[in-house]
Amino acid sequence: MSAEATDPGAHARKRGRPRIDLRRLGRVALLGPVARDRLPDAIGHVAEAHRGHHPDADLTILRRAYLLAESSHRGQTRKSGEPYITHPLAVTLILAALGAETTTLTASLLHDTVEDTEVTLDQVREQFGDEVCYLVDGVTKLEKVDYGAAAEPETFRKMLVATGNDVRVMSIKLADRLHNMRTLGVMRPEKQARIAKVTRDVLIPLAERLGVQALKTELEDLVFAILHPEEYEATRALIAEADGGQDVLAQIAENVRTTLRDAGMSAEILIRPRHFLSVHRVRSKRGELRGTDFGRLLVLVAEDADCYAVLGELHTCFTPVISEFKDFVAAPKFNLYQSLHTAVVGPEGAVAEVLIRTQRMHKVAEAGVVALGNPYAQDGTAAVQQDEPADGERADPTRPGWLSRLLQWQESATDPDTFWTTLRDDLAQDREITVFGTDGGTLGLPAGASCVDAAYARYGDAAHGCIGARVNGRLATLSTVLTDGDTVQLLLAQDASSGPSPEWLDHVRTPAARIAITGWLQAHPEDVQGHPKSRPVPLRAPDRPADDTAPGAVRTGDRDTGVTVGIPGAAVRLAGCCTPVPPDDVIGFAVRGGAVTVHRRECAAVTRMQDLGRAAVRARWHDSGEWSRPGDHRVTLVAESFGRPRLLADLTEAIAAAGAAVVAATVEPPSEQRVRHTYTLQLTDAAGLPGLMRAMRAVPGVYDVSRAQQPAAAR
Repeated sequence: MSAEATDPGAHARKRGRPRIDLRRLGRVALLGPVARDRLPDAIGHVAEAHRGHHPDADLTILRRAYLLAESSHRGQTRKSGEPYITHPLAVTLILAALGAETTTLTASLLHDTVEDTEVTLDQVREQFGDEVCYLVDGVTKLEKVDYGAAAEPETFRKMLVATGNDVRVMSIKLADRLHNMRTLGVMRPEKQARIAKVTRDVLIPLAERLGVQALKTELEDLVFAILHPEEYEATRALIAEADGGQDVLAQIAENVRTTLRDAGMSAEILIRPRHFLSVHRVRSKRGELRGTDFGRLLVLVAEDADCYAVLGELHTCFTPVISEFKDFVAAPKFNLYQSLHTAVVGPEGAVAEVLIRTQRMHKVAEAGVVALGNPYAQDGTAAVQQDEPADGERADPTRPGWLSRLLQWQESATDPDTFWTTLRDDLAQDREITVFGTDGGTLGLPAGASCVDAAYARYGDAAHGCIGARVNGRLATLSTVLTDGDTVQLLLAQDASSGPSPEWLDHVRTPAARIAITGWLQAHPEDVQGHPKSRPVPLRAPDRPADDTAPGAVRTGDRDTGVTVGIPGAAVRLAGCCTPVPPDDVIGFAVRGGAVTVHRRECAAVTRMQDLGRAAVRARWHDSGEWSRPGDHRVTLVAESFGRPRLLADLTEAIAAAGAAVVAATVEPPSEQRVRHTYTLQLTDAAGLPGLMRAMRAVPGVYDVSRAQQPAAAR
């Protein structure tokens, strides 16, 4: 399969502003003769594309970089037989068309010189400065890809590390892969497929994360052509047929143009043809394609406020499809993308999707971080930070939060297979949420993240001791899925030896949390108790005689709980989720460290653990004559009441009059004039619990008092 045969840009783009065909431009750029007294024609084309975005750019440095690259690569050829210099030229032309600044283009021309020629980094630094040297060194650290089973993951791991200090390194790498994919036809089919799969799994998601849609869409089509040639050819035929037929989308575009002009709004209306894979996806979803399914309308305006003005006019003059509306202007995507999405009904019921954005939004949507220029520039010129830390880390204002997280967890994933799996899982997350801490700080997490993910993102390995959380002021289990805008308070155990539960792995979405939990469990196999695949191990020998009334059971040495369990020598604790007291019917479950947690049988945690296959442990209260110590009973009660002044004071007075002490109390915000109070109380005698509950119910405004039944925190 030749590169030309897989060119997804081959069909004519007749509608709207013509889109630059980077491949065609690249081929033309390489055909011109080299003149001694002016810029070589190849660089002339690069310069023309560059000046389109940066009219005042100094092109002298580009000419010097080209001359060094051409002379150093002279005599080298690619597998296709072309002179090797065609590759860095094509990569540079791709970046120039996207609007990359001069420093990036210079480094792109030289990106293979240090690795493949006699040119050294010192020479690059001497001739082009520290910034170009920094970028060339970053790309050079990405060794030539050997497409073996483990070499490819390790290569991209190095790419992430190198990119961590400057996103322009990844921009050059993505353009490099795009040109290699364009010329993949010279390789064996099996190698084409292997490279295409890696591109699909890693490079395309990375391009999406960096917002470089122009590269992403072409990479998608090239991969589509290699991995699914039959579907690709069928899609090509559909697009060719649609281009030759009646253009319904053009008619709707003209109606929109007229509507906005009559309203006095200045806007540019374009038709954006869908790329091959996008058309294929629409066809797979809807079946038969409509004329408007082959493209979308793009409305470009000057200011952010104009976006909403255009939206209002369109929704007034056309019938909108409300379910299609999305506002990525007020809430940008994680990859910097901003746009208003909507859909309107045109003539004869045709539905057209409409994108509304400013010119600047459009540039960022196409080129992503490439359009942001040099993050270290001072006064518009490239400059190296003067206050770089000793470890070489640089504060990159364009580095997205997801990339920072990748850099953190990749250090813990020492195994290439673990790194590869977690990288693919993380890149598959296409939406982020933001949650807030009680201290006002924020955390960026993938959609679907739980409190466990938030704990590890906030505290790192200290999250091993997390025992619960409050979400928006309410107690929540660690498995609670967070939503955008939630406020999370994470509760950590005082015991430094606490560790995570194997069940936590069922709730995590972030690689950092999964790697940390897995590492702890592997390092502490003796502490992983209570899991269906593990057997409880006694911590100490029993120090009391066996109880003949419960075969096989012995009394725990911890007299404070007053409970006998069926595991010899096991430490016993009463569950905080249901706070059992005599004479509650109780049941136990083995947990980490060989201990047994005792719950009331009606506790929600009992059902959850039984559903997980956890084996129950026999538990019963000691005889009252053998066990009676003042102040040993704790219970959690929930009081439901109508809101009124002095309610809290009256309730606590009733509790004190009943002889109970308040250990902890929570008052939730009123909802529909109703208030919920949760009290953890210490009783001198469990027999007094019914009287205490009656006294609380007698408080004016209180209509119910019950034992707590909130879900247990993950253990």
